Amino acid sequence: MFQGTGSDVGKSLIVAGLARAFTLRGLSVRPFKPQNMSNNAAVTSDGGEIGRAQALQARAARVAPSVHMNPVLLKPQSDIGSQVVVQGRAQGTAKAADYQKLKPGLMAAVLESYGILRGEADLVLVEGAGSASEINLRANDIANMGFARVANMPVILIGDIDRGGVIASLVGTRTVLPVDDAAMIVGFLVNRFRGDPALFADGMSAIASRTGWEALGLIPFFPEARRLPAEDALALDAAALPKPGARIRIAVPLLPRIANFDDLDPLEAEPGVEVVRVRPGTPLPADAALVLLPGSKSTIADLADFRREGWDIDLLAHIRRGGRVLGLCGGYQMLGRTLADPEGVEGPPSTVPGLGLLAVDTVLSGEKRLVAVTGTAGGVPFSGYEMHMGVTEGPGRARPFCAIDGAGEEGAISPDGRVMGTYAHGLFADDRQRAHWLTTLGAPPSGLDYDAGVESTLDALAAHLERHVDLDRLLKLAR
Repeated sequence: MFQGTGSDVGKSLIVAGLARAFTLRGLSVRPFKPQNMSNNAAVTSDGGEIGRAQALQARAARVAPSVHMNPVLLKPQSDIGSQVVVQGRAQGTAKAADYQKLKPGLMAAVLESYGILRGEADLVLVEGAGSASEINLRANDIANMGFARVANMPVILIGDIDRGGVIASLVGTRTVLPVDDAAMIVGFLVNRFRGDPALFADGMSAIASRTGWEALGLIPFFPEARRLPAEDALALDAAALPKPGARIRIAVPLLPRIANFDDLDPLEAEPGVEVVRVRPGTPLPADAALVLLPGSKSTIADLADFRREGWDIDLLAHIRRGGRVLGLCGGYQMLGRTLADPEGVEGPPSTVPGLGLLAVDTVLSGEKRLVAVTGTAGGVPFSGYEMHMGVTEGPGRARPFCAIDGAGEEGAISPDGRVMGTYAHGLFADDRQRAHWLTTLGAPPSGLDYDAGVESTLDALAAHLERHVDLDRLLKLAR
């Protein structure tokens, strides 16, 4: 099990790289994360949803993603409450304090899923959540030491030197952990090192002597990581790479409850495209060819924030200038005339006006559609997935965005063809569909093979870890 001194220290990436490295060695590998918190989810082959990181780790292991790889998924809807997904299916919502009371009952599902994966594989690589030192949440823990203790799981602790204070983080974790929990940790890794490794040799020795844990590797910074789909919304805060040769700009307003933002990754990989992440307090850029409204975990609340920022006014000006708008999932719902939540799925029951740019109305419900889809949009084939709660109908559906194989027409397009909405995620990951959009927007397709790029980056990550981590020792420490 790989735990961290904090969030975003590189646990997900390291597990993905190790999954590919051990798979290339001929082992059957499965990733596992007992509890995850993310609004960036993936549809699984067994008809549920898991965190996007576990889907990437499954890909690294060259196996289909399964609900058992992430049996408990929390999808934040507010600062204090989340939707609770158990073995791929939504089980309702809970505030943070109430969820702590639910955890003892969830351990059975966690152990069941772990047992299934363990029966399938030579090696299960387990990822913890947040920080191993959150002793305030230790009671009934299912994500870190609570699971490690019950499953008798050796733990490797990861620290991030790039953020500073890595010696204090690792040694401090040893200091605050209860003795029995600290005894589960058998070694440590220091991640994201920059510079001459010899300059930190004494640092590695100091950590080892003060903790009693074995030093298993000093991992240099891996810049190619930005080519892989990110799970945590913290990735959206990273500075975008400059693209002086970009032909078009695509503006994406960053709303607080953004979901499935990996829809942006293939566009950001295109050399001719600059994806402008529009943060609160900043207007939508006047020179954008496309404004893309991404998915949302709480569409009504994000729509209110969209209006508070004045982006609704900016959007109308964008359309008057001849710009295009695409709403994906929650963004599609926002573009309609009304958005109703009679069952209180996202909060108190309510009906609110949408942006009124598509002649459709959405009614939210507790039933979630989770399905991989194929079809055509603009006469061009695509493959993707749907993940949404709610039904959208209205006269705007007479001009559908796409046709889904086996399910009929879906989405809507405005009479002038400038505003479009769809429930289909993953459009831009399909090279055919992305090339069609770039041509429409005025940027010649680059010929980028997005999936091949992800695969080559996973291979490079595996080779990177082979060079800097003692993988043979990791296998000996496993049990």
